[in-house]
Amino acid sequence: MKKILMIEDDLELAEILTEYLQQFGFDVVTEDDPFKAVSILKLEPFDLVILDLTLPGMDGLEVCEAIRERQDIPIIISSARSDVTDKVKALELGADDYIPKPYDPRELEARIHSVLRRYEAKSQQKEESKSDFKCDMSSMMITYRGRNIDLTNAEFGILSYMIAKQGLVVSREDLIHNVNAINEDSSNKSIDVMVGRIRNKLGDKSLIESVRGVGYKLLK
Repeated sequence: MKKILMIEDDLELAEILTEYLQQFGFDVVTEDDPFKAVSILKLEPFDLVILDLTLPGMDGLEVCEAIRERQDIPIIISSARSDVTDKVKALELGADDYIPKPYDPRELEARIHSVLRRYEAKSQQKEESKSDFKCDMSSMMITYRGRNIDLTNAEFGILSYMIAKQGLVVSREDLIHNVNAINEDSSNKSIDVMVGRIRNKLGDKSLIESVRGVGYKLLK
């Protein structure tokens, strides 16, 4: 469940948005005091911030700057201030999106999903840049330490999925349901055979660790 901090002094609006977003599985924490909000962010992990600009005691632009100085977290500005200067300044300070009030809650929900997808993709790219594996989905090519690995479509699907989940345990069921090149009727044995072939092609069988009774883990 994604956790959102909504910094908003219009409590009625905050309640409406909170109830709406909870329908989509978001855990929303509301704070109308910008100073407390900044403190909360230091103490608790959040996945995204929804930030109003007109706040008591501290301007929302200052809040945006204070957050961005300390954290790389998605920030969506939700504001009734129509001055384009505010919008430009907010984006310059590191806000990821700016949605002017009033708006339909459905638009906010769509923008949240869009911003989170961008951050998740960026995070995955950062992780891959640290890895010895490079995966090009468009050309269906995987390299390991600069060496191209010759893979079948199913092997490419398995290894690319493991790379995306590198360091985490991947079950055989995960592979069957998330790799298009694998038939859903495939047995655990056939998955094991394909993973064995991938190990041989990598030239280092220790890279893919077997997790008894569950599946596999591609080591970092």
